[in-house]
Amino acid sequence: MMAGKLYAIGVGPGASDLITVRGARVIADLDVLYAPAGKKGAQSLAHTIVEEYISPNTEIRTYHFLMQADLSDKEAVWDEVAEALKEEVAKGHKVGFITLGDSMLFSTWVSLLERIGRQPWLEIIPGVTSFSAIASRSVMPLAMETQTLAVVSCTAPEDELEQALRNHDCVVLMKVYGRIEQVRTLLQRLDLLDHSLLMADATLPSEQCWRHLDELRYEQKLPYFSTILMNKNWDTSR
Repeated sequence: MMAGKLYAIGVGPGASDLITVRGARVIADLDVLYAPAGKKGAQSLAHTIVEEYISPNTEIRTYHFLMQADLSDKEAVWDEVAEALKEEVAKGHKVGFITLGDSMLFSTWVSLLERIGRQPWLEIIPGVTSFSAIASRSVMPLAMETQTLAVVSCTAPEDELEQALRNHDCVVLMKVYGRIEQVRTLLQRLDLLDHSLLMADATLPSEQCWRHLDELRYEQKLPYFSTILMNKNWDTSR
């Protein structure tokens, strides 16, 4: 029987004071904290967000999760980290794994969960998603009354993006940074530019917002954390 406990903690979109009270309390009491990093040797953004809540007695372990690699290489890292987490719990430790936003949405944590399974010693603590933060920061409703809402990754095929935009009243387009021209052209063709806005690095000091997507320069490179909100019943110039 496992003597310890594992917490998967969503730390929110970026601002350190947008983590939940429960998340902050749990982090302060951990024996070991696992923090994901997108680049080898780089500091984990999730770690930076929660740094002020970490006890000096907590051991920090940063893992490089491969973003652009073969599936077999990614799976090898997921296998290694999942086993390490289970071993920590077996030793009786309170262990945390932190993720940006909410850990159950487009998160590396889900790949670990597939390997760990639903366990009595596991607790998942929800976090504020990037798109709910963007809606608040931009004062643009995500969805209203009877409207339907879809959350889609822009890594999906273009015909699937178009289907979502046609079939739903409101759409969140995540991971848009590498496909902004295709997505903007699609929104223009569907006459949805006036109902869409883009925000990058929401709640961080580097936050940027574009309420008129046609003003984006064609050669402009967007930050990794860039998301578009579309609401057919809302004019983004409000």
